[in-house]
Amino acid sequence: MSLSNAGLVTRFAPSPTGLLHRGHAYSALLAADIAAETGGRFLLRIEDIDTHRCRTEFADAIFADLAWLGLTWETRVVFQSTRATAYTRALDWLKERGLLYRCFRTRAEVLNEIGRAPHGPQAPFFGRALGSDEEARQLNEGTPFAWRLSIAAAERAVGGFDRLKFQDRTLGEIVADPWRAGDVVLARKDLGVAYHLAVTVDDADAEVNLVVRGEDLLEACHVQRLLQALLDLPTPRYHHHRLILRPDGKRFAKRDTAETLSALREAGVSPAWLRQELGL
Repeated sequence: MSLSNAGLVTRFAPSPTGLLHRGHAYSALLAADIAAETGGRFLLRIEDIDTHRCRTEFADAIFADLAWLGLTWETRVVFQSTRATAYTRALDWLKERGLLYRCFRTRAEVLNEIGRAPHGPQAPFFGRALGSDEEARQLNEGTPFAWRLSIAAAERAVGGFDRLKFQDRTLGEIVADPWRAGDVVLARKDLGVAYHLAVTVDDADAEVNLVVRGEDLLEACHVQRLLQALLDLPTPRYHHHRLILRPDGKRFAKRDTAETLSALREAGVSPAWLRQELGL
């Protein structure tokens, strides 16, 4: 795992499910600044795999907002909705190694089960594959299912988690603990591939070597580091930055329409003023 700061490849990867806000601006500007300062590359990816919530008009607004901020990115913008072949290839590899199982439980059933767990509703979920006869019956009846990663099987496959580490520019070296996430969903019929698998494959294919994102996504590293090991993908470094908060101390959200970048632009706020406000 190289610690070189030369030629860092960063990315900004928003989902077109709403309008961008100050928090998005901070993350995008920081990632672009780091790439520029190191003579690297800044990439843009649109994470639009959630077809139920993603909208074309929001994708168009992302481009407009980033251009207003003065950002430029490599011409080829990756849309996750065009990457099904790459995700399927990764899923098939995990299936062939016996690391995934079909989970026929509904979200409500899973939430009900972890709600009874000793550590409360935030406890991770652990399941198991059904017997062959019962699984065949469920499939014949058309029961929806999700592909879950068996953390127990994954730990055996990599020879233990103690060797799974990743580097954060602020926090230093961190030992991954995928058990804290449980048997995560990697694919579901209604939404296709899940976040963890998509971003892991995308970052590797784009040769991203520094992932810049909010500290609220630090937990995601534990599962994504495991997937990198299982799929024999390189491990980037990470920079989990502070969250930009509203005056009341709460996080900005896409539903805060008065605080969107487009609203700030219409109010006459300049990109330079916003940079200064954000501490950049």
